[in-house]
Amino acid sequence: MTTLQPAPGPVILPRERIQERVRELAAEISRDYQGRPLHLLAVLRGALPFLSDLSRNLTLDVSFDFLAVTRDGPEGHVQLLKDLDQPVEGREVLLVEDIVNEGTTLKYLLETLELRRPARVRVCTMFDRPSRRRADVQADYVGLVLDDRFVVGYGLDYQQLYRNLPDLAEFTVPD
Repeated sequence: MTTLQPAPGPVILPRERIQERVRELAAEISRDYQGRPLHLLAVLRGALPFLSDLSRNLTLDVSFDFLAVTRDGPEGHVQLLKDLDQPVEGREVLLVEDIVNEGTTLKYLLETLELRRPARVRVCTMFDRPSRRRADVQADYVGLVLDDRFVVGYGLDYQQLYRNLPDLAEFTVPD
């Protein structure tokens, strides 16, 4: 396969460690929601690999729905691109994210979801980068904490590429 994009750098989190942590998160969530159905909301596109792996490891009745957002402009205003297909009123909701960086998008999503009166909304993110936080938010379930390096793989991308990589790798953004 020929690619015009630069290749990712060294692996910083191998697939085995990622999958081990996904299984641990699923066990914790399954304990916390034991006997109750859970509605998983994935934030497109990055959360798809994590949602797939997490849901297969849950021992609960789960349903899925999807949201898509974008951030634009110098202030990073968040805009909803794809809304939910099902109502969340009265449901136990777990918002599934690939990564929480600044927290601006997560804050917007939590505020938007609360207006729809779910029983409760919690957040599960595979990766957290609290060193970049600008909004006062935090996830209820965190897979792994990352430092400030730019990385790709397991849902994280560069120009919509590399989300499919099973490992997390460093990436140098080309000039």
